[in-house]
Amino acid sequence: MTNKILFVDDEIPVLDGYKRILHREFDVDTAGSGDEGLALIRDQGPYAVVVSDMRMPAMNGAQFLAQVRQEAPDSVRMLLTGYTDLDAAMEAVNEGNIFRFLTKPCEKEVLTKAITAGLDQYHLVTAEKELLEKTLMGSIRALTEVLSAASPEAFGRSMRIARDVRHLVGKLALPSPWRFEAAAMLSQLGCVTLDSEVIKASYAGEHLSFEDQARFATHPQIASELLVNIPRLEPVAWMISQQLTRETRPSDSRVPAPFGEDIVLGAKILKLAVALDNLRMKGLSDLGAIAKVREQHSEFGSELIEVLAGVEPETATMELRNVSTSKLTIGMILQQEITTKTGMLVVPSGQEITQALQIKLGNLSELGAIGKEIVVLVPV
Repeated sequence: MTNKILFVDDEIPVLDGYKRILHREFDVDTAGSGDEGLALIRDQGPYAVVVSDMRMPAMNGAQFLAQVRQEAPDSVRMLLTGYTDLDAAMEAVNEGNIFRFLTKPCEKEVLTKAITAGLDQYHLVTAEKELLEKTLMGSIRALTEVLSAASPEAFGRSMRIARDVRHLVGKLALPSPWRFEAAAMLSQLGCVTLDSEVIKASYAGEHLSFEDQARFATHPQIASELLVNIPRLEPVAWMISQQLTRETRPSDSRVPAPFGEDIVLGAKILKLAVALDNLRMKGLSDLGAIAKVREQHSEFGSELIEVLAGVEPETATMELRNVSTSKLTIGMILQQEITTKTGMLVVPSGQEITQALQIKLGNLSELGAIGKEIVVLVPV
């Protein structure tokens, strides 16, 4: 965990002074302008604490720290200001741009205490974030393993959707990407309440009776209701609920603040990935499916579709092989439907090998219930 401190001031002698008095206690870097500070954050960050002078040409301290908040939201931000700048400093505090402001000249003892408090705050926030994400994602993976046993079709689809969502979120550099991946991985959780034949028919685009169509249409809401009361999964639950709607509803009171804009975009990404998978299930290639969704640009937004078109498919770095079930490894992608000798579906084509699936297929092969070799895509 980083303990690096960044000081930003347009007066070089002042920066030299900070380094001289603090170098024994802290790992200090300096920058002579807001632009230089942002470049250091991008190239040498993260920084636990960023301390900026208020009065600087081109970009003042409050403006610089507002940018730091966007570039490195976990960094603790502090502002050094003269008495004549107090109104501007207080405005920056009220806008949430800074953790603390200090008046100049600032004694070493005061500055040291403030930086120590900033480091404590940074460690608290990052430790909680790491614990939260690891704990939640572990729970989510456990839920998806349950889904794989209850409905191989739904699990296979959720993994395909998750791959597309992961690509899009990475390309767009959205914050807290785990939320969007979680929404994709759990998007089909509500299908555990449906008959497997209904799931298969719907995914394949086959005709369903009015009753079965109505049942299938409820699966996003069922998943949402299962997840919405789990702390920190409220945004995930809302995104899942939107996957079959014609348009997202940004004004919906269930869009969790303060993540409204990101979560609405995440819902659109999930809907786009679901639509893309629908088209693939009908036999279209990636290029054909993307061309088809371009016709729905008013629903998804042309910019989002073009980002998707620019994403290289994960399978582009894989090659097709026949692999013994005993040699299957995590990350391979099935290129055939796995059924038992009695015709029962075990896993649909297109599913990524997970640890649980690796064990399951190995056991079935040893029992003679499935073949000894499987066609898969292997990372190269």
